[in-house]
Amino acid sequence: MIDPETRAQIRRYFYAEHWKVGTIATELDVHPDTVRNAIESERFKNMQPLRASVVDPYIDFIRQTLEQHPQLCATRVYQMVHDRGYNGSVVQLRRAVARLRPQKREPFLQLQTFPGEQGQVDWAHFGHVMVGRARRALSCFVITLSYSRALYLEFFFDQTMENFLRGHVHAFEFWSGQPRVLLYDNLKSAVLERRGNQILFHPRLLELSGHYHFAPRPCQVRSGNQKGRVERAIRYVRDSFWAGRAFTTLAECNRQALHWRDQVAHQRRWPGGDHLTVAEAFAEEQPRLLPPALHPFPTDRIETVRSHKTIYVRFDLNDYSIPPEAVGRQLTLVASDTIVRILDGSIELARHTRTWDRHQLVLDPAHQDAVLKTKRKAFHSTPGGRLEQMAPESRALLDLAFAQGESAGAQTSHLMKLLEQYGASALRRAIAEALERGTPRASSVAFLLSRQPRSTPMALDLSRHPQAQSVDVRPHDLATYDELARTQNNIKDDDNDER
Repeated sequence: MIDPETRAQIRRYFYAEHWKVGTIATELDVHPDTVRNAIESERFKNMQPLRASVVDPYIDFIRQTLEQHPQLCATRVYQMVHDRGYNGSVVQLRRAVARLRPQKREPFLQLQTFPGEQGQVDWAHFGHVMVGRARRALSCFVITLSYSRALYLEFFFDQTMENFLRGHVHAFEFWSGQPRVLLYDNLKSAVLERRGNQILFHPRLLELSGHYHFAPRPCQVRSGNQKGRVERAIRYVRDSFWAGRAFTTLAECNRQALHWRDQVAHQRRWPGGDHLTVAEAFAEEQPRLLPPALHPFPTDRIETVRSHKTIYVRFDLNDYSIPPEAVGRQLTLVASDTIVRILDGSIELARHTRTWDRHQLVLDPAHQDAVLKTKRKAFHSTPGGRLEQMAPESRALLDLAFAQGESAGAQTSHLMKLLEQYGASALRRAIAEALERGTPRASSVAFLLSRQPRSTPMALDLSRHPQAQSVDVRPHDLATYDELARTQNNIKDDDNDER
């Protein structure tokens, strides 16, 4: 843009002094295009008559046809004139059709709304961001009040129904109320299907409207002008807030967005009059809003999950841990934008911070410890586990013996026999001495035990002996023992008589 004085000087140099465009640009230190715009050279170029072409004989026919059928496509016009002798190209005909087609602009009235009557809602896409290894689509939920133009905006990593509802709830909390009517585009979060004037709303949106007592209304198809205020608000967000903005986390982005809303967007002049700001107009509108609900509408995502083998359940391509006793049971997962909870009925089994990365293991250390404790109990039920429990030094001895080519199974079996014969304390002393001598073998432990004197006889435990388990002991009549006693006494009496 140049001032009127410079424009007048350019025109004087060109028309009175007959200077060239480049000379004027150099003299006044302006761009040559600025000189051309000042002297309106393009106007003279556009006024030049069209050159003769093969389309000229058909101009009147094309004009009359387009006046009767303004939406007729150029290819159909080409076929019509071709049948009438046109032998030119379709490209030339397209140019003529574009020049001759009647341009009809639909007139609109300026919409007037009462305070607290209407709000407009829409999503805006702001590209993609990387969260760890995940590529997430960044979207902005925008809702604006039609009267005051007060707006609420919040960025999310997707346009799911849960985030759509969450944006409404947060906006209503910020406004301490809600308008009587909310206007939507025909997005799937609001309108599932429509046939003419018959509309099938999303059931979750109907639940939200019933909770907050507002009426959802969709725009007509291909009628973006009906929600022009939220469209202009989105363009305002792109130009005033988003351009040149840098942030590292989604929370930081939303913090900056709310600060911009309060310090910039709501401090601009109200479109309904220059005597107020948007914030002042909202202060007048706020008492006219519907009263807030007694409690917020639930927006958490609820899914049924099950873990078949591991202590993890999968959600949004991430794995969240659960207690080991819950493996194999049908559970309920409840996810907000920050927290993931796993429930068994009404009992909360686990609570995790939600991650927006992908293929992550979110583990509670208590769940891992419970699994390891169970595994240790199972390990102690095996011969190797019982041996390690009674003599922890045996683990080092078996590792060294295996490294020297000994059979771990044979060594374990031999040590178990020594444990039964000599006891745990004697076995531990012998294993420690064998390790000190550098002879990590069960035979060396047996030799060292044989050299140790036994203070008390060892009790022989045959409860786990395989042959003892198969012995069948039949009870006898006690009279048999009485008969044996009498027979023994008679023999003694006969011996005394003979003497």
